[in-house]
Amino acid sequence: MVLLVETLEREEIPWCVIEGLAVNHWAGEPLVTADVELVIAAAGIDKAVQALEQVGFRARRFEWSINLKGHSDVSVQVSTEAVYQDFPGRAVPADVHGILMRVANLEDTLQGKLLAWRDSRRRSSKRQKDLLDMMRLIEAHPELSPLLPPDVAERLRQQ
Repeated sequence: MVLLVETLEREEIPWCVIEGLAVNHWAGEPLVTADVELVIAAAGIDKAVQALEQVGFRARRFEWSINLKGHSDVSVQVSTEAVYQDFPGRAVPADVHGILMRVANLEDTLQGKLLAWRDSRRRSSKRQKDLLDMMRLIEAHPELSPLLPPDVAERLRQQ
């Protein structure tokens, strides 16, 4: 993870972590996550992949993401979905597990989880985790409650 962060920062590529690591940062009580999801500003994706391959990552491109594999067991997924492209511009610096990195801001983190939960292509177990992540964010930051659509707010009340 350090090599990934150092490479993106050295190349001055706008990026930020989303999904599990971002939720862990904002929720305060981290849950184990086996992968790292991030978004890179569209204009920097090709430059980022090239720089990461030069330092030893292997990249595999898919319709909605680029998966990176380095020398550790941690898998890195770079989302290429348009809905996340503004996140790096609003990201905040944060210490995540002792590594200084860029994290999607609080509102973007909630919106990302909402988008993931609404994605019917995702496995049911992943969507349940998305719901749990939204609940964790609301518990830690009750001021986010008004940002939830009524159907999601009701679903969270039922849990």
